[in-house]
Amino acid sequence: MFRNESRGGGRRRPLVIALAVAAPLCLAGGLAYRATNGSGPAADSSVRADKGASADPWTPGSGTSADGADSTGADTTSTGSPTARSTAKAPPPTRPAPTFTHPPKPLAGKVVVIDPGHNLTNAQHTTEINRLVNIGTNYKECDTTGTATNAGYPEASYTLDVSRRVRTLLTALGAKVVFTQDGNRPYGPCVDERARIGNNAHADAALSIHADGGPSTGYGFHVIAPKSLHAGIADTRKIAAPSYLLATTLRTHFHSATGEPFANYLGGGTGLMVRDDLGGLNLSLVPKVFIECGNMRNARDAKSLTDPAWRQHAAQGIADGLTAFLEGKR
Repeated sequence: MFRNESRGGGRRRPLVIALAVAAPLCLAGGLAYRATNGSGPAADSSVRADKGASADPWTPGSGTSADGADSTGADTTSTGSPTARSTAKAPPPTRPAPTFTHPPKPLAGKVVVIDPGHNLTNAQHTTEINRLVNIGTNYKECDTTGTATNAGYPEASYTLDVSRRVRTLLTALGAKVVFTQDGNRPYGPCVDERARIGNNAHADAALSIHADGGPSTGYGFHVIAPKSLHAGIADTRKIAAPSYLLATTLRTHFHSATGEPFANYLGGGTGLMVRDDLGGLNLSLVPKVFIECGNMRNARDAKSLTDPAWRQHAAQGIADGLTAFLEGKR
């Protein structure tokens, strides 16, 4: 039977035609089935897309990333849109901290030389202090021991104490204060060296601070200015006038600060003298005066001179007088 079918070609044609018609019909049916029942490649891709949307909200072209930044880099997490953020008010600019400048001190740039009269240890160096030095008009001792109150308070202690108080006041006003001695020398210095210290410092003003040893009945203070002269190595012609102005200015302010009267035992009660026998004045090249703050041998004055509170008033009066002179006031 099989042999006859292989050899008889006419009998096979109906079967081939039937298979050719059935195959397309089956394929079309299968495709239709998948479309209606959610299977097939199209359905798989949509499912994958749905699953992807639930797992990652960002899709290309959406303009917003999962971390809240849009495609331009703007932050939309708080406002929901870059436009809302761009319209928010910027914080006010930070203002710089204010700067304060202090006005210059009134005596800034000024040099004052303070000469505390005598020296506590001069008495231990009598040979040295008795040596004569040239002061232009004559020769005088290098220095002296100074005087004292009847109770033994030394002039040298008074002068150094008040000088230090004056220095504190003037330094606070900006002045540079130079001392001729600050209790750190065995004796002196000699009167000619005291003058040189002021000259070498190019002082704007110089002052020797003393207390007098007059008669016990005399009281009060006085200021001594140099006489205008040219004698030997002494030449005060250029400084006599400004020194006199310094003397009168100092006299006014010292009297105002202390209430101390003008001396009643010399100077005609004016509280002012002009002399040519003091080496510290004769040899000065800068405006310079002496002040005798009171009479240590007078009981009334001695009480004041030994009182620390009064000495502070004395220092204030001296500082005020020097300041007024340096500022061109009276």
